[in-house]
Amino acid sequence: MHPRVNLHQVAFMAETTAAFIDFCCSIEVQHCMLVTPKLEQAGELEAARKALAETGVKVGCVNHPFAMQPNLESDSGGAASGLMRAIDMAAELGAPSIYLVTGGRGCLSWQEAANRFAELIAPCRDAAQQKGVALLVENASALNVDIHMAHTLPDATRLARIAGIGVCIDIQPCWMEAALKENMAEAIPLTGLVQVSDYVLGDRTAPNRAVPGDGAVPLERIIGDLLDLGYSGLFDLELVGPRIAEEGARPASTRAADYLSNLLEKLGA
Repeated sequence: MHPRVNLHQVAFMAETTAAFIDFCCSIEVQHCMLVTPKLEQAGELEAARKALAETGVKVGCVNHPFAMQPNLESDSGGAASGLMRAIDMAAELGAPSIYLVTGGRGCLSWQEAANRFAELIAPCRDAAQQKGVALLVENASALNVDIHMAHTLPDATRLARIAGIGVCIDIQPCWMEAALKENMAEAIPLTGLVQVSDYVLGDRTAPNRAVPGDGAVPLERIIGDLLDLGYSGLFDLELVGPRIAEEGARPASTRAADYLSNLLEKLGA
């Protein structure tokens, strides 16, 4: 398995974190994405630490929801305290970064919400830097407007600059954007993670990601462009939705990891 393949826990939320890490090891995936809603459950953090030590799998990144209770406009301190806990967990597990969804905007304009996000995250950013953990914000589908505010890659890059943090490029929500290579070139200096999945034309449910190679996203071209632009980090397989559930998380993840590994080898990553 290519060493830059990273597998996201999101398809394995019904299983323990230890079982997910064991699965990564069994298919020779060397890096995994862990999610804080799971790690915060009783016993999960300690079990994760033990499984990582036993398998040699590394945490490539941690996923954390930021101001989702209730949103950026109305947050009264819960977002920062939650992220501080996530930073401690990430540092304890040796994760180099945390990627975030921002929380919804409430009634704020985009610029007001961006400024509010930057204000709320500032103490967390400084604490994360001290512990060697980078904070990243992703681009996410506009269907997630209730929990996020950056729905194009240029918006995610702009928000990251306002907040003084990095970017997680999720290919699936931006593969159809105009000037995508130029947008990626703008984001690359800030980019700490790239997420990979596919989309089958005509799918209307959300989320509905497909195993890479099963859909219409020109992954070879896009990943090739990212490599040409100098991206040297991990490629995270984020697989979730009806197609993944129907096939099963384990067979779908195995196929996805094999596809991505072979593609990275072909592209000379």
